[in-house]
Amino acid sequence: MVLDKLSSSLKDTLSKIANAFFIDDKLINELIKDIQRALLQADVNVKLVFDLTSGIKKRAMDEKLPSGLTKKEQLINIVYEELVRFLGGEGEKIEIEKKPFKVLLVGLFGSGKTTTAGKLAKFYTKRGMKVCLVGLDVHRPAAKEQIIQIGKQIAVPVFTNLKEKDPIKILKEFEEKIEKFDVIIYDTAGRDALSDDLIKEIQLVSIKIKPDERLLVISADIGQAAKQQAEAFHESCNITGVIATKMDGTAKAGGALSACAVTKAPIKFIGVGEKVDDLEVFRPKNFVSRLLGMGDLEALLEKAKEVMKEEDADDLGKKFLKGEFNLLDLYEQMTAVKKMGSLSKIVDMIPGFSQLKLPKEMLDVQEEKLQKWKTAMDSMTQEELEDPELIDPSRLERISKGSGVPVATIRELTKQYRQSKKMVKMFKGMGADNPKAMEKMMKKMQKGGAKGMKFG
Repeated sequence: MVLDKLSSSLKDTLSKIANAFFIDDKLINELIKDIQRALLQADVNVKLVFDLTSGIKKRAMDEKLPSGLTKKEQLINIVYEELVRFLGGEGEKIEIEKKPFKVLLVGLFGSGKTTTAGKLAKFYTKRGMKVCLVGLDVHRPAAKEQIIQIGKQIAVPVFTNLKEKDPIKILKEFEEKIEKFDVIIYDTAGRDALSDDLIKEIQLVSIKIKPDERLLVISADIGQAAKQQAEAFHESCNITGVIATKMDGTAKAGGALSACAVTKAPIKFIGVGEKVDDLEVFRPKNFVSRLLGMGDLEALLEKAKEVMKEEDADDLGKKFLKGEFNLLDLYEQMTAVKKMGSLSKIVDMIPGFSQLKLPKEMLDVQEEKLQKWKTAMDSMTQEELEDPELIDPSRLERISKGSGVPVATIRELTKQYRQSKKMVKMFKGMGADNPKAMEKMMKKMQKGGAKGMKFG
């Protein structure tokens, strides 16, 4: 997941609270040092780290214990609430209230602006909106060709002129054609630094377009320098928000997130991978929940709806929660999950699951292996599919010969089935073996964050 090291360190801190016999000043001071160390390693500004941890310490020392919470739960909740406040509080969601809704993307070279334009277009397309891209980067070589290719990849129309060097003329050329779309995303030129000519160009384009959102695209690998960029763009171009790209695989992402959060430009989306679907709305509560191992059911359900019919997901979900699934159900579930993204990312969204030490091979099932499993299933009897425990060595040999799939691969399939059964038992142990419990858990997360979430 994003900020793996920070997440791991914060989970260890919560475990320390959960496993403590009692909460005293010594433990609180120890936890504050742990949190400070974790945030500094994630490239968060020293002053911001001090301000955050001072707030946590003051609340932990001074606040009276609310009714219905233990001292441990209160301390966990304070850590959760202060981290949420630190990263932007409630967050700001973009509401599409008019059509066409115009989004202007700005930023420097290398921030991933054009790629982000495609991700944003895909994001709104998946939500049933008619989207188009407009290529206005007239300076970077091959920028227009790149956005045309991205448009083809996601089946979204692109309006640009490969020969034209004036963005205003491109806008005038396609003015009438683009007005019929629900969402219009404009990709503009960047520079090595925020120069006067870039500011002037953005301002002229902005006056012509009259965008509903002016979003600054910033690469998270610049760390704390994101603050200066966000403030400078906000002052000169009056940006309405930030998209932080390259959030995966950089130790500096914590610095970029926290730096933007203290500016007047809220983070509205984060890029969490290279694929076109790897863009998420930035919700501080949900993000912190995932960091602390509490999951993010809202994001999980959103992803599930994108790849599965609601009734199918509901039916399959009930089977799994009851432990009544067979090999065909397992295959359907794993195929759907692969469409949602990497299994390790999905596990991070399930409350409590990221704290389980699940086998790596269970989280890394490749498409090729899934296909081999399906081929092996085609050579199984209905009885074997419904009850895989019947598959003994002699049946294994028969299935292998009939399908051409090695015995070892079929053994992996049956092993995966048994591990999934064990996972369901763990899930039941967490009190989530029926839809009402899941709903209750989600409401707790939405209303009170860490309140009521049990640790140890």
